[in-house]
Amino acid sequence: MSDDALSRIDFPDRKYTLKQKAVRNAYKLYDSEENEVLSAKQKLFKVKEEFPFTDPEGNEVFSVQAEQVLDIAGDYAIIDSGTDEKLAVLKKEFTFLVQKWKIQDSEGNFLAKIESRGKLMGLFRAFSDLADIFPHRYTIEDSNGDQIGIIQGKFSLRDRYVIELDENAENREAIMAAAVTIDALEGN
Repeated sequence: MSDDALSRIDFPDRKYTLKQKAVRNAYKLYDSEENEVLSAKQKLFKVKEEFPFTDPEGNEVFSVQAEQVLDIAGDYAIIDSGTDEKLAVLKKEFTFLVQKWKIQDSEGNFLAKIESRGKLMGLFRAFSDLADIFPHRYTIEDSNGDQIGIIQGKFSLRDRYVIELDENAENREAIMAAAVTIDALEGN
């Protein structure tokens, strides 16, 4: 990802805050000093899911697009808005009690995994909408299986997450795009 859309976005911090707007799947990602880094809004009435991401000036940088119309365990491509080049792929693994997503580069090489924590809470969520009042929690692991970060939901009227990455975490750009997209796709 030398000079593609993802590498042109700066993610120097270890901690970011993701906030969902009160209406529909629209998000803003802020750095540790509350500066906007990215925003995303799910396009409505599309046959395939699509999330364009814009920089703070409103320029579309990349989008996340479903690769198929209907898929239980879906694949979502991160597409450079300037070149239409596929930069990475989010692959949902079909599981019952936990949410699991793999991030791969455009050639299929495994970069990272994001997985929800707590099978008991997953069971509760599967059978009751009441569980949605409890924030979601995820771990982020690199290709070696080492934990490199967390996504921690906070109690709020709308979704709010703190995303923390280790200093040496690679592929930050794809991980940040995945964090925003996963919240919307999982209906959190």
